[in-house]
Amino acid sequence: MGPKGDPDLIARARGGDKGAFEELLRPAIAPAARLAYGMLQDRIAAEDVVQEAAFKAWRRLGNLRPGAGFKPWFLGIVVNQARSARRSPWWQVLSFDRESAVKAADEPSIRATDVRRALLRVPADQRAAILLHFYLDLPLDQVAIALGISLAGVKSRINRGLKRMRPGLSSYETVL
Repeated sequence: MGPKGDPDLIARARGGDKGAFEELLRPAIAPAARLAYGMLQDRIAAEDVVQEAAFKAWRRLGNLRPGAGFKPWFLGIVVNQARSARRSPWWQVLSFDRESAVKAADEPSIRATDVRRALLRVPADQRAAILLHFYLDLPLDQVAIALGISLAGVKSRINRGLKRMRPGLSSYETVL
C-alpha cells in the first residue's frame, strides 16, 4: 500500500467492506495512539480518543477526498478528537497530578518528563503540529493535510510552539 492508501481499499471501505477499512486503518493505529498520548499524556484517554476517531472515520469515510491519503486524514480526526476530549468537563474531574506519578529519578526520565511538561504548556494546535512532525516523523506537507492548514501555517505553528517550549527546557541547552 502506497503513502496515499490503496484506492481500491478506500472504494471497498466506502462500499461498507469492514475488512478493507480495517486494512486501511491498521498502519495508522500506532501513530494515532502515539499522537493522542502526546496530546493528552493519559494512555486510557488516548485509547478512547483513537477508538472514537476510528468510529468517526468509518462513518465519515465519504468525506475523504479522492486521491487524498487516508493516514493524514485519519490523524486529523485524532487531533480533533483529542482537542474535544481536553475540552470535556470530565477531563478536569478525572485528571490527576501527573507529576506525582513520576517515579524514576534518572536523568533521561527527568528530561522526558520536562519535555512532556513543556509540551503540555503549548496550545493544542501547536502541540499537534509538533507531535505530528517530530514525534510521528510526518513530512510538513502531510502535517498540513492532517491539520487542514497550509504549509506556511504548519511551519508557523511549529516555530511558535518550539519557542513556547524553550523556557521550560533552558537548563538543558548548556548540556546539549
